[in-house]
Amino acid sequence: MNDRLIEIANLASKCQCGNNHNSIPIEEIVIEKGALEQSINFLQKKGFQHAVLVVDEHTFKAAGEKLSNLLKKAAIHHTVCLVDPDENGDVAADEKVIVQALLGMPREADVLLSVGAGTLHDVTRFCSEKTEKPFISIPTAPSVDGFTSMGAPLIIRGFKKTFQTQAPIAVFADIDVLVSAPPEMVAAGFGDMIAKFTSLADWKFGALMADEPYCELVESMTKEALEKCIVNKDNIARRNETGITALIEALIVSGLAMLVFGQSHPASGGEHHLSHYWEMEFLRERRPQVLHGAKVGVSTPLLAQLYKEEMQAILLDPSQVKDAFMRKRIKDNQQEIKAILNKIPESAYFEKLIEKTGGESSTTELGIHDSLVTDSMLEAHKLRDRFTMLRFLNEELEYN
Repeated sequence: MNDRLIEIANLASKCQCGNNHNSIPIEEIVIEKGALEQSINFLQKKGFQHAVLVVDEHTFKAAGEKLSNLLKKAAIHHTVCLVDPDENGDVAADEKVIVQALLGMPREADVLLSVGAGTLHDVTRFCSEKTEKPFISIPTAPSVDGFTSMGAPLIIRGFKKTFQTQAPIAVFADIDVLVSAPPEMVAAGFGDMIAKFTSLADWKFGALMADEPYCELVESMTKEALEKCIVNKDNIARRNETGITALIEALIVSGLAMLVFGQSHPASGGEHHLSHYWEMEFLRERRPQVLHGAKVGVSTPLLAQLYKEEMQAILLDPSQVKDAFMRKRIKDNQQEIKAILNKIPESAYFEKLIEKTGGESSTTELGIHDSLVTDSMLEAHKLRDRFTMLRFLNEELEYN
């Protein structure tokens, strides 16, 4: 993976898309058995004196305990920062958990190790930025694509907001740990990847219709990651080493694409906005949370159907678009928009993929009631300043 990392950095430095690409601060990515042991070698090579392991009860058992023992054996001082769940047993990336993490980081600490999945990485990433201490990613499940990105989606005062912070300086993904991850977390990671079908469509649409920043290199990286998952869907469903390796590699490349671009456009579109809306409502109702990838896994076929039906109708009759400028954009880019829609599979395709990997394929299975789905379809586009097809359908038509 290190060769791929160097290749991406070189391509980004030569990219002529016109956007300012971020340099990649990640020095090493190891995806193999025994990666935990290699993380110790990296710490010694860097000369770190005191590490902080940010864990919860489950991730400590999955990898934190072994990592702690390895640190002891290597005579590297360390602190285990164990964050507590809420009343539902969930660890949320909110103010309470952030404060817990900060309080568990002694002044003498010089590196943070995020041992967990998406939530703990978001918390650690934010704390890393605020304390000016570098952090290392130790994934315990192939569940999200945020391991290598800069974005930290946090719940602040009940509202989901993404902060651009910083990427890890290294990633050590131990296949022995990842193949033992709960099946629902593997399915969630796969769900986060198939969401790229609609996020990429939204991104290209926003570039055509609203001149949002776009980059073909970053698009190709995201497509590469998506295709890797589709090709390996059977092995991912079996949760064997080949499948889990393919999935974590895809998630990491998707995160690198966001890191290079500096924003989450390639990996997060309307389907993520629906997921964020549902998450915020669950928090308001004090209900147990649903895995992020599970939510986007069911929001993607919802938008696939909506986009293919509604946007095709608009292409046939652009007169229903209120604004003359937008109407002209639709007409001028008709073939390009049609091509975007044709690349989105039918909703049934997504549902079969999710079912194959053992995930829930409907909002009902996730406990998301119909009225919440309806409300989110009308309101979720307001959560982010992105010109998605969901936003277009809600704001630019005569009947709205």
